[in-house]
Amino acid sequence: ANAGFDWLCIDLEHSVIELREAEDLIRIIETKGVIPLVRVSSNDPVQISRIMDAGAHGVVVPRVDTADDARRAVNAVFYPPKGSRGVGLARAHKYGASFDDYLEWISNNGLVIAQVESSQSVKNLAEILSVDGVGGFMVGPYDLSCSLGVPGHLDHPLVVESLEKVMQVAQEFPNAKRGIHKVSIDHQLVLEAVEQGFDLIAYSTDMLFLGESCRGGMKKIRESLNS
Repeated sequence: ANAGFDWLCIDLEHSVIELREAEDLIRIIETKGVIPLVRVSSNDPVQISRIMDAGAHGVVVPRVDTADDARRAVNAVFYPPKGSRGVGLARAHKYGASFDDYLEWISNNGLVIAQVESSQSVKNLAEILSVDGVGGFMVGPYDLSCSLGVPGHLDHPLVVESLEKVMQVAQEFPNAKRGIHKVSIDHQLVLEAVEQGFDLIAYSTDMLFLGESCRGGMKKIRESLNS
């Protein structure tokens, strides 16, 4: 959070992080003035509403393939009449003390990001982004490549064509966040994504930053010792 990121995403889909740990992480991220988002395990309204109660500013929702999937996520994030989220005392609104302020804030600022990670989600993206309350999308390139039958081949023509279709649709929704996950720690890929029109870019992961740094340092040490 001190590194200069505009936002950080806590991953509950591909990690062993539990809800209580996620709340601690949300708190830490917020104290640094960084936006805390959470990628939930699934499009589960119970988990989504609980993670929002914990103080998340928004959720990244996996496997949103249809407009109905998108509505399900929106309903879990927003209170009536925009959604169907239940009201309970929680950290997000200082356990009720600031509920009126939070109600207005979440209505205007709550973020639902639909993950585009299948050929079906690419096909239905316009309908997904048309759902009131969906703030944008996040391309999951590896899952998308798997869905297209070319797992891990991110430069394959099928993947490139799908990304082009995604960005064409995005032009019809100028207020929607256009996201993509650049998994590599190569910062040049982030700059390329900006040039392509993406404005919600997930830059690598903590595990890769740590792993690459450790491996690179150890390689240099051993090379020096063996020279």
